[in-house]
Amino acid sequence: MKPIRCLRALCAGAALLLAAHAHAQYSWIDEHGTRVFSDRPPPVGTPASRILQAPRSATASTPVEVPPPATDAGNPPDKSAPAAGAKHAQPTLADREAAYRERAAQREADTKKAADEARLKAEHANACAAAREEEQLMRKTRRMIGVNEKGERAVLTDEDKAARLARARRVLADCPPQ
Repeated sequence: MKPIRCLRALCAGAALLLAAHAHAQYSWIDEHGTRVFSDRPPPVGTPASRILQAPRSATASTPVEVPPPATDAGNPPDKSAPAAGAKHAQPTLADREAAYRERAAQREADTKKAADEARLKAEHANACAAAREEEQLMRKTRRMIGVNEKGERAVLTDEDKAARLARARRVLADCPPQ
């Protein structure tokens, strides 16, 4: 039982050592005077005096340049974007939050639209089925007994049957063939 505990402790220690090395942390003061924490090195051109912390494996003199965004060959570059030689600014937390909220609102609107379309499609299918049933009933039976406005039983006249049949056919005009 003891060798298993020893082996587990050894594995946990090795995992902690590897995890400590994996969390390279940089800290520097940007051009606006804000302290920045990141797992990426500061942008090129940041003076060494402003870099507050860098991992042991990295030196303060080797910041990497952030590559400019790739442009599609079919799409012309955006005129409002900074020039190709200018620094590419990373989006701020507020920009990312706003973009996330826009995507969430769009997703919610798309979901609502799909649900509304599904509901309308189901209602249309139900209306078509009821109209087919009504048409079949009006064509096949000769004498029909229905209920009038007062709740009394009454025989449907030929004009009433013709009106109900015409109403069913108007609904069926918008229905797909069966």
